[in-house]
Amino acid sequence: MKVLFLGSSTFSKYVLEDMLSRGVNVTSVITQPDKPSGRGHKLMPTLIKTLALEKGIEVFTFDRLRKHMDEVKEIDYDISVVASFGQILPDEFLDYRFCINVHPSLLPKYRGATPLQSAILGGDKISGVTIMKVAREVDAGDIISQKEENIEGLYYSEVEEKLGKIGGEMVSEVIKNFGEGKLTMTPQDHSKAVLVSKLNKEDGVIDFNNSADMIVAKVRALSENVGTSFVTDGLKVKVERADKVEGVELEVGQIANNKKAFIIGCREGAIEIQRCKAESGKSMSGRDFLNGHNYLLGGKVDNA
Repeated sequence: MKVLFLGSSTFSKYVLEDMLSRGVNVTSVITQPDKPSGRGHKLMPTLIKTLALEKGIEVFTFDRLRKHMDEVKEIDYDISVVASFGQILPDEFLDYRFCINVHPSLLPKYRGATPLQSAILGGDKISGVTIMKVAREVDAGDIISQKEENIEGLYYSEVEEKLGKIGGEMVSEVIKNFGEGKLTMTPQDHSKAVLVSKLNKEDGVIDFNNSADMIVAKVRALSENVGTSFVTDGLKVKVERADKVEGVELEVGQIANNKKAFIIGCREGAIEIQRCKAESGKSMSGRDFLNGHNYLLGGKVDNA
């Protein structure tokens, strides 16, 4: 069974790594073209391209798959697997060979671009992975396999790795069943669909008029990709790690006069900033940050 894999992200890398560790015969990979990165704008390959080349797998980088269908039809494969590829798949591709998707949510919940972040932002303790047949409507295909997983208290990168490895295991079994003609599929209940879109920097701004639980969820979901921040005394603070603290009473947005911990009051409860940095500074503990900015003690965040 020859597999064509389409992916571009860190999540797809975890999926592909697990598939290869299980002996799945991935013979070709399609990923996004190299993109400029860093101050020097040096062209950098996707993680998928790097991994595939290391494993001796044939790699294609197509900017628009629909423009390269003649080349796709020259690839020798029996089934295609898509995981966070980053392009809409054309109808011609879907009609050509059976195509399945590894999606990091329990569909029909969290269809769209940001299922991982949305689950964490929503305070979900349980998320999971869905393997589905790819349909023309985004993430609306029939479900082949689904597995729940606990994500409580985890950050985005931890959830991404956990679900990526689970997805690799699940899709490997689906490919085996496909080869043996044993696949069963169940239509989604479209009335229960929850659609999610891309997130931007504005989504990462922390509003201390929210509860401590909501703010901590935002930091876990967005600090590693979109970025989470607030401004105090004109200084932008980028928050990397935060947790809820009990037994502390502060006004909304007030910074505790406590050199040992960077604690800020919320609408409900308070949070401790465990790791952060100034906009152009280096990452450090909240305590070390306060040591360098002790004038903030007892003050308030802007716009609180």
